[in-house]
Amino acid sequence: MMTVSSGCEDRMKVANDNGKYVRYTPEQVEALERVYHECPKPSSMKRQQIIREFPILSNIEPQQIKVWFQNRRCRDKQKNEASRLHGVNRKLIEMNKLLMEENERLQKQVSHLVYENTFFRQQTQNNTTLATTDPSCESVIISGQHHLLTPQQPRDASPAGLLSIAEETVAEFISKATGTGTAVEWVPMPGMKPGPDSIGIVAISHGCTGVAVRACGLVSLEPKRVAEILKDRTSWFRDCRSVNVLNMISTANGGTIELLYMQLYAPTTLVPARDFWLLRYTSLLENGSLVICERSLNNTQNGPTMPPVQHFVRADMLPSGYLIRPCEGGGSIIHIVDHMVLEPWSVPEVLRPLYQSPMLLAQKTTMAALRHLRQISQEVSQPSVTGWGRMPAALRALSQRLSKGFNEAVNGFADDGWSLLESDDNDDVKLLVNSSPGKIMGGNLGYNNGCPSVSSSILCAKASVFLQDVPPAILLRFLREHRSQWADSSIDAYSATAIKTGPCSLPGARAGSFGGQVILPLAHTIEHEEFMEVIKLENMGYCRDDMTITGDIFLLQLCRGVDEHAVGTCAELIFAPMDASFSDNNPMLPSGFRIISLDSSMDATSPNHTLDLASALEVGTTGNKTYGDNAGHSESTKSVMTIAFQFAFEANLQDNVTTMARQYVHSIIASVQKVALVISPSHFGSKNCFLSPPSTPEAQILARWICNSYRFYLGVELQKCEGSHSILKSLWHHSDAVMCCSLKALPVFTFANQSGLDMLETTLVELQDITLDKIFDDQRKKTLCFELLQIMQQGFVWIQGGICLSSMGRPVSYERAVAWKVLNEEETAHCICFMFISWSLI
Repeated sequence: MMTVSSGCEDRMKVANDNGKYVRYTPEQVEALERVYHECPKPSSMKRQQIIREFPILSNIEPQQIKVWFQNRRCRDKQKNEASRLHGVNRKLIEMNKLLMEENERLQKQVSHLVYENTFFRQQTQNNTTLATTDPSCESVIISGQHHLLTPQQPRDASPAGLLSIAEETVAEFISKATGTGTAVEWVPMPGMKPGPDSIGIVAISHGCTGVAVRACGLVSLEPKRVAEILKDRTSWFRDCRSVNVLNMISTANGGTIELLYMQLYAPTTLVPARDFWLLRYTSLLENGSLVICERSLNNTQNGPTMPPVQHFVRADMLPSGYLIRPCEGGGSIIHIVDHMVLEPWSVPEVLRPLYQSPMLLAQKTTMAALRHLRQISQEVSQPSVTGWGRMPAALRALSQRLSKGFNEAVNGFADDGWSLLESDDNDDVKLLVNSSPGKIMGGNLGYNNGCPSVSSSILCAKASVFLQDVPPAILLRFLREHRSQWADSSIDAYSATAIKTGPCSLPGARAGSFGGQVILPLAHTIEHEEFMEVIKLENMGYCRDDMTITGDIFLLQLCRGVDEHAVGTCAELIFAPMDASFSDNNPMLPSGFRIISLDSSMDATSPNHTLDLASALEVGTTGNKTYGDNAGHSESTKSVMTIAFQFAFEANLQDNVTTMARQYVHSIIASVQKVALVISPSHFGSKNCFLSPPSTPEAQILARWICNSYRFYLGVELQKCEGSHSILKSLWHHSDAVMCCSLKALPVFTFANQSGLDMLETTLVELQDITLDKIFDDQRKKTLCFELLQIMQQGFVWIQGGICLSSMGRPVSYERAVAWKVLNEEETAHCICFMFISWSLI
């Protein structure tokens, strides 16, 4: 064996079989380096080819060349690993500094609370108030009066007045960002995981005016670049409709004062949108930190005013912003504060959690900014590992178009060209039409080939409904994975063809054929809180030119908030028909769902909420928590689901499309409410019916019958356990797919364990809609009747390995299967049970 020397001369020498080192000349090392860089795997090159190109290597043995290349590859791996570890170590050092600063702040807060507690205890014991003759009190009062009598700088619309407001805003903002002020009491954000991969440190307000969030994180971007990204709020804040800079003033200290008008979309059709009239101040501090702070301008500041805008509720932003500190070795430390008064009393009481929850503000605004910065940072530093592929900017633009298009449909602003159609006041579905040229010929329905769409208008049907005891993430996952349960394939086909050139007739009720759904992953963010995918609807039937055409339809889909463990998230499923080019100029009419929890008990400011720091620090056990672990202790939770669907149509078909859209949205609402009723935790007595077996007595009895019948016919135990509850739990978590079907002419599945549901790609909700013959191919269907008869006669039958189909139409391979007759207490046949061994999706 040959050994490689260590030290700085590794490239100059290599050991031979006798353990003696062979020293290379600089020319030979240069030749070897050229071979190494031109061919990463030089072992595939023939020796004659190497010598022919580099004659200077002719006196080196092939084994020595091989060892040299092995040593070279090892050094490259060590260098890459050392660079990675150095980056992780640098991030840990900076995060440790942040934790030390946070710890110091908390210690001061504890000391202050202890002092106040001692003071109030003494006051209670003495049962007296502080005398006004106390010299210390006089000094405080006099000091305060002296401060009030101190001449202040002008506070008006002049540059000097705006600078005065800006400097006051900076002072208030920095006190919040660093946690040194007392205006806001901060508590840790529940569910945040510490560590090098954490998004940062997040705290939310407790008992202050409005809602506030404070966060701190580290990104590998320079402060100037961070400031540019954060100022471009529409690029990362999905609820932001627009930010208009109405005036800009440069200050003597090199700062900039901007007057902004910002509009935010309404999250649901039941509440009006919000707008802000803001002052933004950008300045460089003496310690080299960059500060960007904002606040609302109102009568209190005596600054410039902005008249109210129709259909918008004017909200207030208290001193907020970004403190960006340069980091040693590159990168930036960002402190973010979002403090808003969103006028919750302007909406019905049931919807006020939308504007009173600091956790919702944290997820949608503060943490969205940190995630966006982290995503951009990784794309710059590690472009090969980003979840957005080779074109992150293009995919991110598509994601923003989906969100913006859906928000426009939900809000239906008149200045975008939307007008409300007359309808029955008792109808929850509202219809809007848009025929403006900008909407039709612009980025929505215009093609890059210069051919406009045949459709001249857009119809939007939207509604909002309340749901009871339904986790938004679980409902959204069901809607995503089981589109056939709520979608009409013929309307999907119509939506895909109506925005293209060429006539397209209106669909009839369930006129199309649903051939199957295939989900193709496209991109995802670092933490997988948002991902994009392509939905392929196979063999869709639609009508064109009085002909029925069968083909595939592609939908671009955006999913957010599918993690039921996250607190304060907004679950969204937004999709739009697309063609294969994915061009920016292609038409896009987004439709979809948005589900927001209205459970106030999930708010950390609620008195019933307990902040468990130890549980927040459990990194390894997060995946084992159920929704109920984070859902608080409320027996009843509410959610609001907003639905919006857009359809392109010709003007002469408006009445027909209006009727179709209204009926379609009503049918979707009915389907979703049916699904919500079934997957509600109260339906099964469990907090998560997708992760736990149904705990009904019928399920426990069926599990016992399955195991007893298996032992009776096959002579062995299906599983070893004691107690009926243990039998059901063990059967539910069995590694092989176990499923039961009814004894009917056309057997229908009635039960399946978790592995069986995964194999069929379905849930307990829609399992009973799947017949036994649907999962077998044509060859197996021919022998199915004979096998069922054999099962009824001898009690069981072994089935050879082969291929079956999931509910999605995807092939599933299995090593072998066994089917047996399940006997009840009276020893009569109750159902037939199948067990597929060693299965896998192909």
